[in-house]
Amino acid sequence: MVNVALEKLGKNLYLYPGSPSTMIKTGEKTVIIDPGNGSKRPKELRRELRKIGVEINYIIATHAHADHVAIVPKLDKPLFIHRYEFSIAETPLNRELLTFGSKAPKGFLVYQFPSEVRVHAIFDWSDELFGLRALELPGHSPGMTGFLDEENAVLYAGDSFFGERVIEGVGLPYLIEPNLFKESIKRLVNYAEEGVLLIPSHGKSVKGEEALNLLEFNLKRVEAGESKILELLKTPRSVSELSYFLAKSFDAKITPQALALNQVPIRAIIADLYNKDLIEPVIEEDLKWKAKP
Repeated sequence: MVNVALEKLGKNLYLYPGSPSTMIKTGEKTVIIDPGNGSKRPKELRRELRKIGVEINYIIATHAHADHVAIVPKLDKPLFIHRYEFSIAETPLNRELLTFGSKAPKGFLVYQFPSEVRVHAIFDWSDELFGLRALELPGHSPGMTGFLDEENAVLYAGDSFFGERVIEGVGLPYLIEPNLFKESIKRLVNYAEEGVLLIPSHGKSVKGEEALNLLEFNLKRVEAGESKILELLKTPRSVSELSYFLAKSFDAKITPQALALNQVPIRAIIADLYNKDLIEPVIEEDLKWKAKP
């Protein structure tokens, strides 16, 4: 990503594209949102900020997944994060628990890293931080937060929705609670209808009709996943089997990592279907689930 340059989004507002992209708000103090990961990333960010004559003063994270906060220790600046994400950020094991569901095999996840990430301050939804308003967008993670720059009509939405290529690659949007994820998408629709530029961490910035179409794609893919799982459970299946057959049905990647990560949203959907009394557990040499008649 050496040749990537800052994109100017508006007054005192910039974007460093990537996966995740990093938003930068300048002014009296310079704050960066979701610094990201990778050994070269700190040097790249500092290089681009020098070009506009500023240095990092503070860091905000939309949530505590490793790919969003891995380089925080190397930047050595105060980190602000939602209170629901605090313990996830500070403990490497907690990050793996949220991402994988348990301790992950060494090197199995792309963004495993052992460093502690020290949180200096926590915030709540609706708080104002450095000219940005914290928005409630959970579903992908417990304290998933978007940041709205009202002056520039720009909303950095983190992983509350994803670019189309990202979803097509893995099959399902990564989520831990499908209903919260869908509610957050519907909140984002309101901003898109008002002409706000929406920026996902993984995917290109979108506005207007393009934004509405992408949000609809995210919503429909979750709903399709729910329907396909219920259909697949006409035959009793384990979570692992569901992960494989669901990926096949979406023409997504079939890799150990993708299948393992997809088990997280699948378990979340299974919990919801069970709560709605649509499926039940069965034992057939393994714990499986089946649709009720």
